[in-house]
Amino acid sequence: MTDHEIEMRRATSQDVPALLAITDEAYSKYIPLIGRKPQPMMVDYEHMVVENDIWLLSFDGQPAGVLVLIHHPEYLLIFSVAVRPGFQQHGLGRRLLSLAEVQAKLAGYKTICLYTNEKFEDNLRMYEKMGYRETRREPLLGSMVIHMAKELN
Repeated sequence: MTDHEIEMRRATSQDVPALLAITDEAYSKYIPLIGRKPQPMMVDYEHMVVENDIWLLSFDGQPAGVLVLIHHPEYLLIFSVAVRPGFQQHGLGRRLLSLAEVQAKLAGYKTICLYTNEKFEDNLRMYEKMGYRETRREPLLGSMVIHMAKELN
């Protein structure tokens, strides 16, 4: 990947159209799998970008990935990691997850959490390889959500 320019920066309200486009493109493949839009496709990014830490990843100058972090008292929640389909399989999702861990440590958290649908098997495997462990399951809108956590050193 040394031949490509990758930039990660905090998103602003001017980035909302790109945040929406990336999220919709990345998550739309899951609609037939779960019979509805995944949660990240149903939030108000105008509000989210003001209230939370959102990072925009550019690949060779093109908006390619989004990371949404929500601060809770005891942990940092990765609300969404999205990479446009044309930019997947380049390790960008892993880079965004690594950025989340760095941000959690900088903010003084000892735990970072996320959740995903049980049907998103590729995501589950990736999260487990990166050290996340299942903490609980919860029904949500006709699906089963798997909550995961990782203790940070």
